[in-house]
Amino acid sequence: MTTPSQTVGPYLAIGLPWEDGPTVVPEGTEGAVWIRGTVTDGEGNPVPDAMIETWQADPQGRFDHPDDPRGRVPGFRGFGRCPTKPDGSYEILTLLPGAIPGENGATQAPHIDVSVFARGLLNRVVTRIYFPENTEANAADAVLNSVPEDRRGTLIATKTDDGYRFDVRLQGGAETVFFDV
Repeated sequence: MTTPSQTVGPYLAIGLPWEDGPTVVPEGTEGAVWIRGTVTDGEGNPVPDAMIETWQADPQGRFDHPDDPRGRVPGFRGFGRCPTKPDGSYEILTLLPGAIPGENGATQAPHIDVSVFARGLLNRVVTRIYFPENTEANAADAVLNSVPEDRRGTLIATKTDDGYRFDVRLQGGAETVFFDV
């Protein structure tokens, strides 16, 4: 019998992944970095059947979208999708984003938008990945500043040898900050 927490079921793994989903840029692209992490539930257990989607600007702060008249970097899709593995891990190969225009002439710090789909979630949850080396830009970012200071750390990735680590905790005391979009 299917319980409410299983209503999203295995459909994510059946219908949504595609071979190139985790590679926003082709392997071997100059400047490419891995964003890796684990999705866990409120108990800290891995979620083996979640889906991570990313959407971001290119290194110049441009989007691969018709509404962005500035053009785009060839080979840069801006969108990634990766199902989690049995241990709850995911990985996305991308380029670091540039700063993008914000409201009232302000600039948003470089970030990656992240949607998380998982069992028990009838709607996706949305968060952002910020980068630790952008200290000044992060301090001026209106969205990051809207988050209580003691929770902002859940939005900042950790530098690794070949990129960054960004873990997503769906519930509990160390829950990742999610935005109402």
